[in-house]
Amino acid sequence: MALSQDYIDFLMDQLSGFGEVSYKKMFGGAGFYKDGVMFGGIMYDELHFKVDDETRPLYEERGMKPFAPGNKKTKGLPLYYCVPVEVVEDRDELARWASRALKAAKGGK
Repeated sequence: MALSQDYIDFLMDQLSGFGEVSYKKMFGGAGFYKDGVMFGGIMYDELHFKVDDETRPLYEERGMKPFAPGNKKTKGLPLYYCVPVEVVEDRDELARWASRALKAAKGGK
């Protein structure tokens, strides 16, 4: 299934409260960037955000699944998790989750 430009446009609009975000299409999906750092992406038609040891439990508590290339098991801890639909639909909450993802992508900085 081809990546939907409408979905990218929707997500870019939803992320507008997070400030200037860009995207780049890659590998059948798209990566989302802020300050030159990739903090999330669309993979398998779902939005995924970067996680770390602090944020991973937020996703796991909601039963969200990690991203695994080719739907294979990852070695070690997964780096990206699917963002809950209710978060994607709430612009303010999505900005908070994106902020945590960016911090994780920057190594906690």
